[in-house]
Amino acid sequence: MLKIYKLGEEILREKCSEVLPEEINEEFRMLLNEMFETMDEANGVGLAAPQVGIAKRFFVATADDDVRRVFINPIITKTSSELSDYEEGCLSIPGVYENITRPAKVSVSALDEHGKTFTLDADGLLARIIQHENDHLDGVLYIDRGDEDFKAQTEEKFKKRAQNAALKAAKKAAKKASIEAKIKAKNQKKA
Repeated sequence: MLKIYKLGEEILREKCSEVLPEEINEEFRMLLNEMFETMDEANGVGLAAPQVGIAKRFFVATADDDVRRVFINPIITKTSSELSDYEEGCLSIPGVYENITRPAKVSVSALDEHGKTFTLDADGLLARIIQHENDHLDGVLYIDRGDEDFKAQTEEKFKKRAQNAALKAAKKAAKKASIEAKIKAKNQKKA
């Protein structure tokens, strides 16, 4: 399973570069499969490249029709004037949900996993996934599209989580170093 980057990690705020035609090969398709496995394991419906540490313009998605879709260098060409509210979440912001308003329908043009161009008209959950994942490619997170206070609280919560994790890791490393030093000193006394 691939590591899923969390809110606060810089790559999630980067604007991604396009995938070059020569990069779409067997190795790339293996990466796409790993992304699907990671997404499925985390109970997600979409996963964008920056969420797994790759600053490239592609994402995978599986909507309520269970079709596995790949979008490489996607461009949303049309959005409906009709809007839809939906409680969104994100694998990079686990356990946090907010109602987000987005266009109800979109048209998208992209490349598939073999480098072939396709266009797709989507509505419902698939339209929302496409917009959410496409935002990731521009360094935009769903919390940027909602309430400012909610965004600030969420960012603060994840900042504290990261600080606590770093503190815990530092304490663990210090304890390990202390134990190793004691063992080394004990072995030197024996010698």
